[in-house]
Amino acid sequence: MSLLELHTRSLELAAAVVDTVQPEQLVLPTPCGDWSLRRLLEHLVGQHRGFAAAADGAGPDLVLWRDAPVHGDPGGAFRHSAARLTAAFARAAAAPRPAPLRLPGIRDGGPVPFERAVGFHLLDTLVHAWDVAVALGPPDRLTAAVDEDPALAGALLAVAGAVPAGPADRAPGRAFAAVRAADGAAGPFERALALLGRDPAWAVPVR
Repeated sequence: MSLLELHTRSLELAAAVVDTVQPEQLVLPTPCGDWSLRRLLEHLVGQHRGFAAAADGAGPDLVLWRDAPVHGDPGGAFRHSAARLTAAFARAAAAPRPAPLRLPGIRDGGPVPFERAVGFHLLDTLVHAWDVAVALGPPDRLTAAVDEDPALAGALLAVAGAVPAGPADRAPGRAFAAVRAADGAAGPFERALALLGRDPAWAVPVR
């Protein structure tokens, strides 16, 4: 299975999670710092739009990456923006030599090879899908779906393992925290989460 097919699979799994979000749940906390579930979903839709624009040749203009409102239909907003992104990636991949993408959050907007950019977004999609799932309850269905797909799990682990992990890269306010030790019985998804500093045992605080 190609990387683009795996990326599409990651979006499908994430969309299945987002589809379950109810409007009253948008205020729930998430593992992403002080982001509410609404803010996280708006970030995801904004990232879809930004990556789609980059795949279509746009420069690293932060305006193109702004969070996008999800209103009362987070599943619809996610799926619509994901479809635009999938189409943009397909257009870029159809070129004899796909052009690098200009991503403002990476290399200060410098060119990122196309396949590496797709891998980055696959990682972002699955990890944030887990963030959404764990905000709603146990994320077992999502983690099992990835763990049972060797190609997808392998791609996720490969990208997670390549994310810089130096002190400056994992400082407070960065996208990922310091690498955590994974449980010996952890599956591929939980090992990837540990590489990125996520706590697989995270749960919504009890009030």
